[in-house]
Amino acid sequence: MIPFRTDAPTRGSPVITMSFILANITVYFYQLGLSPSSELKFIFSYALVPAFVTDPSVIDRLGLKTIPYLTLVSNTFMHGGALHLIFNIWTLWLFGAPLEGQMGRVRFVFFYLLCGAVGSLGHYAFNADSTIPALGASGAIAGVLGGYTLLFPKARVQIIQPIFFFPLVFPLPAWIYTVVWFGIQVYQGTADLNSRGAEQMGGIAWFAHIGGFVAGVILVWLLCRHHHPTPKPAPKAATPPQSTNRPPNRPVGRSRIPSAGGNRTRKNKKKKDDD
Repeated sequence: MIPFRTDAPTRGSPVITMSFILANITVYFYQLGLSPSSELKFIFSYALVPAFVTDPSVIDRLGLKTIPYLTLVSNTFMHGGALHLIFNIWTLWLFGAPLEGQMGRVRFVFFYLLCGAVGSLGHYAFNADSTIPALGASGAIAGVLGGYTLLFPKARVQIIQPIFFFPLVFPLPAWIYTVVWFGIQVYQGTADLNSRGAEQMGGIAWFAHIGGFVAGVILVWLLCRHHHPTPKPAPKAATPPQSTNRPPNRPVGRSRIPSAGGNRTRKNKKKKDDD
């Protein structure tokens, strides 16, 4: 299911959301400009390699200069391909702009980075000895989705669901879309654990999505539990018709006062009849 529109209100200009989008795009194109060897070193230095966090001495043996715990956040600004980047920044724009308007810019910055870090910890918890680099903003954006759904549960999300070669377009309430999405993450993550084992997991970091989402729901509940979404403005009342200054039930354009000439005519006629 691919979301492409939502009717949640956006308050103010989403400066932080746009800044995060720009940062992701900048890092991606910087990575593209590196030579293959430099790109590999860049990935292993700033992507999340769980084995480096578990045993930092491995970093020295490989001759890398990186701070293992910093990669819990730095990996959320890196992507493995153009489609990965495009889908993530589009989802961030769709759900991040309304959420930023409700939370405020400063709180949204810390919220986004913390969701990304918790998502990385979720991936690490099930892949502690893995040497496969994990990268992508999906954990942080999953947190944005969780926070958005908590504040706008009844907002309508327009969905595109490809069925073979035909796209099916339909709306869903945000809470239903999120329940389905979260169920898919749990199912796929559990299937990966059962089929390959935690030490062999690669590909999509399902537990980063789950960790980031749970963090987003909890953080928004703590930060915004007394806050209500901005209501939509009420429609303006119709302007009542302006009253006229004419007295009621008085005919227009006709006088009820007889003319003086008319009175003389009736008097002369009566006099002739008397004669």
